[in-house]
Amino acid sequence: MLPSYLTVKGYGEHEIVIQKSRFIAFISRAETEEEAQEFIQKIKKEHWNATHNCSAYLIGENDQIQKANDDGEPSGTAGVPILEVLKKRQLKDTVAVITRYFGGIKLGAGGLIRAYGKATSEGLTATGIVERKLMAVMHTTVDYTWLGKLENELRSSVYSIKDIHYLDNVEIEVYVEENQTSAFTDWMTELTNGQGKIRKGESLYMEELVQ
Repeated sequence: MLPSYLTVKGYGEHEIVIQKSRFIAFISRAETEEEAQEFIQKIKKEHWNATHNCSAYLIGENDQIQKANDDGEPSGTAGVPILEVLKKRQLKDTVAVITRYFGGIKLGAGGLIRAYGKATSEGLTATGIVERKLMAVMHTTVDYTWLGKLENELRSSVYSIKDIHYLDNVEIEVYVEENQTSAFTDWMTELTNGQGKIRKGESLYMEELVQ
């Protein structure tokens, strides 16, 4: 699992008009090729009367799945420019469909490349980009006499409290970046004079809007 990566916030759409042609960007997250294909087919079905439904997607930790489709536009003028924008933004697990309704004015190869690139870029911005960080849930179990001190220290630190369980002893769950678990353990051990029981729980991704 990657320590962090960028992807789109979720579903989004955005329309621009270039030389009387409508370009509508439909953006979504897709973690498998099947999800990406389903999304593309859904947009094609909804916009069956469009001149073109061009698409691209980028999937996998190492971008191992990459596809671009010109859907009838001159080769290399639509799908590839869409894919290049996804790469330039360093996105993963993202699918984009640019639907075009022809407005009567031909754009030429260069114009098409610029138009599909611009539609994709603006569509991504409208959708929103998030950074997903791999976080470990660290569990610290202590006597209740330590609760006040630990809570105060944690709330003024870089760490986020996930939950507090009030049992025979108190258990505090904290989100910690995967590469900081050792430093967190050392810090907690010091704060509790070695009396805290600290263990690592599950790892999961947390999202933060970056643009």
